[in-house]
Amino acid sequence: MANKGYAYGLSADVARKIAGKRDPAKEKEVQDWIQAIAEVEFDAKKSFEENLKNGMILCKLANKLVPKGIKKISDSNMPFKLMENIQNFLTVVEKYGVPKTDLFQTVDLFEASNIPAVTATLFALGRVCHSKPDFDESSPSYKNWPTLGPKPSAENKREFDEQTLIEGKKIIGIQAGTNKMASQSGQSFGGRRQVNK
Repeated sequence: MANKGYAYGLSADVARKIAGKRDPAKEKEVQDWIQAIAEVEFDAKKSFEENLKNGMILCKLANKLVPKGIKKISDSNMPFKLMENIQNFLTVVEKYGVPKTDLFQTVDLFEASNIPAVTATLFALGRVCHSKPDFDESSPSYKNWPTLGPKPSAENKREFDEQTLIEGKKIIGIQAGTNKMASQSGQSFGGRRQVNK
């Protein structure tokens, strides 16, 4: 974490909570997915966030998913250029279909202040990929790329004829219960309590 050793009070508590939400297994799953699609290798000497911090790997991933989605990937070490790479990635994946509410903020990655949000965004991207032709085995543009995360459920709308709907209204669902043949026999409510002195 970037602020390690410098956070006090509430800031330190927040930093500890965020760090506690990190899941190394999920980060590894994301790393493997990115490497397979973007055809890049993470530097084993660097942490997950250090590999992604400059935005170059993320931009390469975006360009694989959306060819020429990012026209220029900056390799400059100037902070604003690195943040521009990250922002370009976020713009492309939002256009690709990731909901704005699932996107991390640029500083979450650049300052390593909320890496779980970065991981969550990449999982959201993985969910969106399930619906794209490049990931669909029946599509001519299928690329045999691995998927990330669970496949979102699809609507399964059913149409019933009028007779079936009428018959369905006659059935009491097991969850609703029934009061057929119910009585209060054998219950003794209201009896006086005997108190011995």
